[in-house]
Amino acid sequence: MAGKIAFDHCVVHVSDFARSNAFYAAVLGAEVVPAGAGFAYRFGDRQLNLHGPGVDPVPVARLPVQPGNSDLCFRWDGPIAEAAAHLAAHGITAELGPVPRFGALGRGTSLYFRDPDGSLLEFISYDDVQGEQP
Repeated sequence: MAGKIAFDHCVVHVSDFARSNAFYAAVLGAEVVPAGAGFAYRFGDRQLNLHGPGVDPVPVARLPVQPGNSDLCFRWDGPIAEAAAHLAAHGITAELGPVPRFGALGRGTSLYFRDPDGSLLEFISYDDVQGEQP
């Protein structure tokens, strides 16, 4: 294969930009970037593009993403207990976890929670894992 392929961005649909911008900036540390009539959330060199009020994207998936139907995992750099404390400090109760999961770096420990529209979000930590990686 010619060239190198790396993940660049994906799309999340939100119903209220102000509410989502505040949540993603505070809870996930996103840089909120104005993008036309909407916004994008930048995490280093990766990005979530947003569909939402006043944004008419073309083209879209055959079944376009809707508010609340995304499922995203974010790597937590540190013990999962710190992620739980971080969520609690923002008034967010984990829906599930800590539970063992398998992510891009192998075995990890995850906590699941939701964004304001109900999309499922996950923090995965690889710090707490003991034993052999698969």
